[in-house]
Amino acid sequence: MHFKLLIALVEDEKTNAVLDAARSAGATGSTVISQARGEGVQKAKTFFGLDLETQRDMLLFLVEEHMSRHILEKIAEIGQFDERPGTGIAFQIDVEDAVGVGHQIRELTEAVEEQL
Repeated sequence: MHFKLLIALVEDEKTNAVLDAARSAGATGSTVISQARGEGVQKAKTFFGLDLETQRDMLLFLVEEHMSRHILEKIAEIGQFDERPGTGIAFQIDVEDAVGVGHQIRELTEAVEEQL
């Protein structure tokens, strides 16, 4: 079984909605890294030297490769990434190997076979 790592950087108020959407689309778990900070094309506004940007959460999902695109699209939809700039991004990268996921492989095998 091959895996992809989905990484999503989302506004912290959308974290729970994105996590729920990813799980409903087939993700079996996640890791959340809170209070990440990023900068896009335009620099963040400041007010008396204080940044006025929202905090972001970094969400990591190790998912089966056949399910990855569907989960990625669901994350983008719920996070509203394409609707307005600065709401977040998500992307996937190949995972060459993973350990500690044997219990997930047993559960995912059935789900992937149903999709194929």
